[in-house]
Amino acid sequence: MIQTVDFFTPIVDDPYMFGQIAAANSLSDVWAMGGEPAVALNIVGFPNCLDPAILGDILAGGAAKVKEAGAVLVGGHSVQDDEPKYGLCVSGFVHPDKIFKNYGCRPGDVLVLTKQIGSGIVNTAIKAEMASPSAVREAQTVMASLNKLGKQVVEKYDVSACTDITGFGLLGHCVEMASASEVTFEIKVQDIAYLQDAADYAKMGLVPAGAYKNRGYSMKHVETGAVEEHFLDLLYDPQTSGGLLISVSPKNLDEMMADFGAAHMDTTVSVIGRVAEKSDKLIRLF
Repeated sequence: MIQTVDFFTPIVDDPYMFGQIAAANSLSDVWAMGGEPAVALNIVGFPNCLDPAILGDILAGGAAKVKEAGAVLVGGHSVQDDEPKYGLCVSGFVHPDKIFKNYGCRPGDVLVLTKQIGSGIVNTAIKAEMASPSAVREAQTVMASLNKLGKQVVEKYDVSACTDITGFGLLGHCVEMASASEVTFEIKVQDIAYLQDAADYAKMGLVPAGAYKNRGYSMKHVETGAVEEHFLDLLYDPQTSGGLLISVSPKNLDEMMADFGAAHMDTTVSVIGRVAEKSDKLIRLF
């Protein structure tokens, strides 16, 4: 049995979309462990001063994602709060022999990422009213996309480790996996899929405070080489409802990427690097 809980404050103005994104984020941990969600409970904080119809839209968005996940929504709990908050407590199941761990990466494995990164930077641009409509649409689509299909593709292959990319940013989660696995990740920055316009917004300085906190935490473990500053901002950018980072044997990589294409996912899958023997740094960027 897998048990997880997550909730947060609105990151988009549309309440239905907020409910979808928060639910997708809450469900993600189950797939990151190789399981399937079964039962979910709502967690709600809502102020008395807002129209209850807004809460109805939030809950409807969450319920739609729970249904899409193949799970059952069985109620929940709400409290009065000065700031809206929404998320889920999720129970899921996985066979003990098929659990995805967030450690155990093997030298020679390839690293696959199932979603574009840059949602924190795009959301910062949205708050500054500087984001293009197409960038907003892509970011919301990616954040609301379930990791269900990604997990179902990779479970057929020789996965050594997996995690989902959330608030610590791509590099934060890479440091965690590499450290626990006692290996070094070699990451090709140009091979990573980024959200539309996210690099431009990073160049403009539209970077959330969390990215700098993430950098301070993990930068001592990262050899940045000649990587440009705006790419580092993207790599440290805290993600909301990010994709799966998978360490997998390269022997069936072409077949696996073909399966991703056949799955018709709403996100871009990229091969971002490889696992090497442990060296003086946990992460090397190229």
